[in-house]
Amino acid sequence: MKFRIVFLGFGTVAQGLARILVRKAGVLRKTYGFEFEAVAVSDTVKGSVLNNRGLDLGKILGTVEQGGTLNDYPGGVKGLSSLDTLERADATTLVEATWTNLKDGEPGLTHVKTALKLGLHVVTTNKGPIALAYHELAALAQRKRRHLRFEGTVMSGTPAISLVKEALIGSTVKSIRGILNGTTNHILTEMESGKSYADTLRTAQELGYAEADPTGDVEAWDPTAKIVILANVLMAGRIKLSEVPREGITKITQADVDAARRDGKRIKLVAKAFRENDEVKAEVVPERLPMTDILAHVSGVLNAITVSTDVQPDVTVVGPGAGGDSAGYALLSDMLAINRALGTR
Repeated sequence: MKFRIVFLGFGTVAQGLARILVRKAGVLRKTYGFEFEAVAVSDTVKGSVLNNRGLDLGKILGTVEQGGTLNDYPGGVKGLSSLDTLERADATTLVEATWTNLKDGEPGLTHVKTALKLGLHVVTTNKGPIALAYHELAALAQRKRRHLRFEGTVMSGTPAISLVKEALIGSTVKSIRGILNGTTNHILTEMESGKSYADTLRTAQELGYAEADPTGDVEAWDPTAKIVILANVLMAGRIKLSEVPREGITKITQADVDAARRDGKRIKLVAKAFRENDEVKAEVVPERLPMTDILAHVSGVLNAITVSTDVQPDVTVVGPGAGGDSAGYALLSDMLAINRALGTR
């Protein structure tokens, strides 16, 4: 099968995927039997272009990287909305990489539902739809006999979901603990060196680790969405985002960090999913971790999860949890997994 791709959202993540596809097209075809063609791209800022005979993805990348819009691309149908683009595209696969909205999941939630109803496979890095409506979307995908994959919603290109579903296949997950937000981990790491919370946050914003409005990170909404995804997908939980106990790092002072260090500990924002009385629960709170805990040694913008199962205790994976190329790779790994499941090499 040739993957005929619609991109909805063409920001940092989708461009990261596009660069990988252009660079590795020959290797992907030869080694994995993976063939692709972009047929449509739609972005709220950069515009949209549709051509069912195929688009030159390298030319699209060059156009937007030089500050142009999709209207500058020669040929194709321009000016369509994201849904019109999706409905008019002769496509097999949606790459959904619009912004994360943890209030109602839109517009990503409608994009994913529409694509599945149209009979497309879906790969996405958008946490909103998966954190808020995973069970509904999974049931829809099953009814339509289409694949829905979302590795990049948790730790970007570092495997978290596939770690359990593929590498630890056949096991039952007992608990998951992790550092799932690079911004807060960077801030806490810097505070250990004596820098204030305010100064470290400002530097993180200047470096691009934190948004101008850092609420989603420092108030722990981002890692809460990620642990909800892990709990519901890997532990068959039925957890709602709004029900998870959540505490960010805004109340942590330099004195707190210094006191933890004197006690031989480090403060980390830890996301946890666990079983209690046959019910799956989750929480995200700062913890004083002893130096014997592997998560205490995960510094800077790195993410990590430790998965404990009934047959293999405490498997830990550490790696980047953000970045365009990393998240772009997550989308590629999902498409390669679909390609493998469909029986192509």
